[in-house]
Amino acid sequence: MKMRPLLAAFVLSTSCTADNNTATEPYFTARSTVGEVIHDAAFGDFGRLLFPVDRPVPETMTLAQASTSSVYIFYTNLHVEKTVEILNYLRGEATRGRQIFYRFYSDNEIEADSSKADTGLFFFRGEKGAPFAVTNAGGAFAYVGAMHDSFPHSLEIARSGCNAFALIYRPYAPYEDLARALAWIHDHAEELGVEAENYSLWGGSAGARMAAVLGNSAYLSQLSGRTDLPQAAAVIMQYTSYSTVSPYDAPTFACVGTRDGIAPWQSMQRRLQQLSALGIPTEFHAYEGLSHGFGIGTGTVAEGWVEDALAFWAKNRE
Repeated sequence: MKMRPLLAAFVLSTSCTADNNTATEPYFTARSTVGEVIHDAAFGDFGRLLFPVDRPVPETMTLAQASTSSVYIFYTNLHVEKTVEILNYLRGEATRGRQIFYRFYSDNEIEADSSKADTGLFFFRGEKGAPFAVTNAGGAFAYVGAMHDSFPHSLEIARSGCNAFALIYRPYAPYEDLARALAWIHDHAEELGVEAENYSLWGGSAGARMAAVLGNSAYLSQLSGRTDLPQAAAVIMQYTSYSTVSPYDAPTFACVGTRDGIAPWQSMQRRLQQLSALGIPTEFHAYEGLSHGFGIGTGTVAEGWVEDALAFWAKNRE
């Protein structure tokens, strides 16, 4: 078991090269309301998807109030400063004329099934032509906790120079939505400015299960109904007890806290040992004292784990 209190600075020596395109603009504050965000013109008709649509988040809530465990259950490391930073980043991108949200279901499909309007991809841009990641938030398949379990990850990935898409999915159709999103990105890679190959799948808790399942080449073909989609170069998963092991699984990086009462670290370590026995590259980190839902680990002993995950992804790209 590998435990490290603080990870050293890391420079990604790959095709992902950081630039300055993720600078934020101070517009929203902790006192801004959810309604002010949702109805901001920069967020068009998708602003509501910035917050969980399957949990009550009143528009009168301030961002400080909305960045708590009463909204994001299962999460222990919540920071309103990160919420504000992410919203200002996305608004800044949109006001500079960059598209930040994409639907992967057609208008006709949404008209036939209105639930598909609750899906989409928030795009955090890195370098043009660089590989992409899809980040999948947890929420126990009851809601999508993107603000704390995929948006922060996507912002860090974009700052490394790689591209990131944060998936908003239907909690009762997560695998269907992720499969469709992957097919859509693959088919539109050139216009999106991302490399179609060598992508990674990231996820925490329920989202980690999604990443593991769609990172398996057999499940990918089965769920997408296609054989032309490349397998993920790496799966990056946090705090889940997913235990299925297959020779078709992707290289896997996993991290968890030693006090996680939902996903015991021993279970995650055991699965990675089984993957390693099959010859699949793995890396495992258990962080002393952390419980479930620590996100990117800001202010904890896990702070910096994202850089380790980026290095693992880079090492397993072709």
